[in-house]
Amino acid sequence: MAEQNEGNTTPKTESHDPDFPEALLQFMRTGWRDDTLNVTPRPETPNYAKRRAALSDAFPGETLVIPSGVEKVRANDTDYHFRPGSDFVYLTGDSDPDSVLVMRPSGSGHDAVVYSRQRSSKETDEFFRSRDGELWVGRRHTLREKSTELGVDTAPYAELGQALAGCAPARTRVLRGLAPVVDRTVLAYEPDPQVRRDRALASVISELKLVKDEWEIAQLQDAIDATVRGFEDVARILPADRGVPERLLEGVFGLRARVDGNDVGYSSIVGAGAHATILHWVRNTGVTAPGELLLMDMGVENRNFYTADVTRTVPVSGTFTPLQRQVYDIVHASQQAGMDAIKPGVKFHDVHLTCMRALAEGLHDLGLLPVSVDEAMSDKSTVYRRWTLHGFGHMLGVDVHDCSAARKETYRDGALGEGYVLTVEPGLYFQPEDELVPEELRGVGVRIEDDVLVTADGCRNLSAGLPRSSAEVEAWLSSQREAGPRLP
Repeated sequence: MAEQNEGNTTPKTESHDPDFPEALLQFMRTGWRDDTLNVTPRPETPNYAKRRAALSDAFPGETLVIPSGVEKVRANDTDYHFRPGSDFVYLTGDSDPDSVLVMRPSGSGHDAVVYSRQRSSKETDEFFRSRDGELWVGRRHTLREKSTELGVDTAPYAELGQALAGCAPARTRVLRGLAPVVDRTVLAYEPDPQVRRDRALASVISELKLVKDEWEIAQLQDAIDATVRGFEDVARILPADRGVPERLLEGVFGLRARVDGNDVGYSSIVGAGAHATILHWVRNTGVTAPGELLLMDMGVENRNFYTADVTRTVPVSGTFTPLQRQVYDIVHASQQAGMDAIKPGVKFHDVHLTCMRALAEGLHDLGLLPVSVDEAMSDKSTVYRRWTLHGFGHMLGVDVHDCSAARKETYRDGALGEGYVLTVEPGLYFQPEDELVPEELRGVGVRIEDDVLVTADGCRNLSAGLPRSSAEVEAWLSSQREAGPRLP
């Protein structure tokens, strides 16, 4: 299958497909009308053009190659649902597999061309014989239609090899690991320097993504609003008096994600009881229980591939126990302290320290720290991390962990800027087998996560549609249950 994705002209067929007698072939080739699509430029095409221009300014005189990626086999002759590479989406808005953006130096900038597979028109048998044919997957854009819609020149994928063969390795940068055919064609002239050159391309794109424009903020708000509705859907079918499977809750949220967006932005974490202490619990094989907490870390990816990332921890019975409330309020205080600290010019790491100190103080109040808060916070100790485990948050955008290739000095060790969007998500996790905590704390996990926009004088909580304080969460859960289930 990989070979077929990389240029093999043999139609992709199913192993159980019947043969086509000549009479059927002749019959299938006649009597079809070819309708045109009414395609207009997308209103956001100027945004993509600005991003390509900024990337062009960063690498004058060099050829830049950014693939969308290839379909991946799930099992035998079935593929995973395709999701295009985030950097390719960021620069083009295109979402098709086997597409490649090539930016060639021209004058004072670059000429951009998207190489893409042409539609399987009814001029060949592929439209009905191939699993990629239009009777199988629906009408696809012609190259001209795609160019009109995206505002970028297009060319047939079949011409990509020739275009890449003419690239000078010493003056070409490639986002590698997305398309094997591209990696093989544009060979590294000097491996070590080429690796550094290619990493620099990924870093520059990541750093361009740090500041979100108005359109991107609107996309994130769209994804977050859908996520709020998804949490409401889950709360409305979560019973207070009996257990339900974690996967039922995952599925209810996933339904919202598919109806109001493209999909979930990442594998949903639905942790009931002790599963809440497992940071990336995505198996979701447990069952809720009255009296326990339920941690849900979920986000909708909208139709333009921008994703939310929100976590709420709720008491299944509807009311926190006194100890659960104490832990929850510690985490909430930590999150609020982090939000209060966020503004342009503040170091990302300083927000982290602010959140962690609040958690350390709470752990001290619980009688768990073996040392003072100051000593626990020192670089030579950090023993508080036994129960906090992770940082305060991360950048958010077209990736759930956006800007991940940015240089450390511009991200983790850098200062926040107006237009950044990031999560604030402190947590406390007391493992079931942790003998250094009282038995009543074992198996308790709490995380609260919101998505915030850095503004000129502080930050704005984009996910404020969901309550955060312990009392507000109880009231919200009660009101959702009273409202009852709803169709998306």
